[in-house]
Amino acid sequence: MRRVWLLPILFLTSGAVGAAGLFVWGSTRQAVIILLAFALCAALNSPLVFPRSVSAAEARRRSAVDGRPVVFWRPGCAYCLRLRFRLRRHARRLHWVDIWRDPEAAAAVRAVNDGNETVPTVFVAGRAHTNPDPAWVRAQLTRPAR
Repeated sequence: MRRVWLLPILFLTSGAVGAAGLFVWGSTRQAVIILLAFALCAALNSPLVFPRSVSAAEARRRSAVDGRPVVFWRPGCAYCLRLRFRLRRHARRLHWVDIWRDPEAAAAVRAVNDGNETVPTVFVAGRAHTNPDPAWVRAQLTRPAR
């Protein structure tokens, strides 16, 4: 659990230290700007911007019922963030699995990516697609269920 929040905490701590230094030197406006910029980076790299994660087993079960893709991701991944934001409101319709919270999910990703935890890895109808185009993923949502 700590691993998921490490990067956001580092961003907030760095921003606070930098802002404190600027504040001491009398640059209040710059201190506020620095603190806000680092807080934004922390928010973007936290699990809060992603839909709620489920376990790999639960995601597979749900996908078997509704035919929606399963996305394996991890916090701090720029490509996962890109996928999330380019999907916009459609992202909530996917089943998201955080590989840092679920060892079974990490193993599934390693199994299809030559031993690497390359994310995002999207499973559609049992087939893995590593770092797919967000437009393609969105199109998979409009396909009829199996």
